[in-house]
Amino acid sequence: MKTLSLSEELSSTSYPGRGIILGKSACGKYAIAAYFIMGRSENSRNRIFVQDGEGIKTQAFDPSKMSDPSLIIYSPVRVLNDFTIVTNGDQTDTVYEEMSKGKSFEESLRGREFEPDAPNFTPRISGIMKIKDGAYNFALSILKSDNGNKESCNRFTYKYSNPQNGLARFIHTYMSDGNPLPSFEGEPALLQASASNIDEWTNQIWSALNQDNKVSLWTRWIEISSGKVDSRIVNKNK
Repeated sequence: MKTLSLSEELSSTSYPGRGIILGKSACGKYAIAAYFIMGRSENSRNRIFVQDGEGIKTQAFDPSKMSDPSLIIYSPVRVLNDFTIVTNGDQTDTVYEEMSKGKSFEESLRGREFEPDAPNFTPRISGIMKIKDGAYNFALSILKSDNGNKESCNRFTYKYSNPQNGLARFIHTYMSDGNPLPSFEGEPALLQASASNIDEWTNQIWSALNQDNKVSLWTRWIEISSGKVDSRIVNKNK
C-alpha cells in the first residue's frame, strides 16, 4: 500500500467531511491521534470543540444560530480505562457503554448504522486506541450505506497491531464534495507521520484542511511507556 503525504492527502479534496487519524510517532514513543470536523452549512460551521473530562464534546459557538443539534452535537472522544474512543457521532457513547459491559469494539457497534441524513447517509466512522503495559494497538471502523441504499448497511473494521513508527491511518466520511456527498471508499489511507511533537502534528493537519470548510480539530499524543497524555484543540470560531 502506497504511503501518502499527510498534507497532500488532507488537502486533496475541499470536503472530506469528518476525519479520524490514528498512528504512531516517528520516534516510536507516542500513540498519536487526530479528529477533525468540517462544515458546509451555517449550522455545521457553528461549532467548537471543548474539553470534557478526559475527552471532548462539540457545542454551539453561537447558540442562537443552532437550528438542529441532533447530528452535530455529541462527544467525539471518551476514555475508558486503557481505551481512547474517537468517533464522528453519538456512537462514542454506545462504544463506551457497551465496552464497559465487556463487549469488543466491533461488537459494540453492531446495533448502530450510518446517519439518517438522506440523501447523504453519512457514514459513522469510529476509532479506538489501546495502550497497556507498554503495548499499543488501534482499530478503525466505518458503517456506511450500501451504495446509497438506506436499507443496507456495510460494516468494515480495520485492526492494526504493533503499528509501525512514523505511520498513521486516515479514514473520513466523504470522498469529496458533492450532492449527495459520496461516502468514503476503500481501506483507510496510509499516511506519513513525520511530526516530531504534537504541535507540529497539529499544525500540519490544521493548515492542510480547506480554509473555507474546516471547523475544529482535536489532537492527542499518548506516551506509550507511561500513558501520559498531551492534547490540543483548534477551533476556527473564536
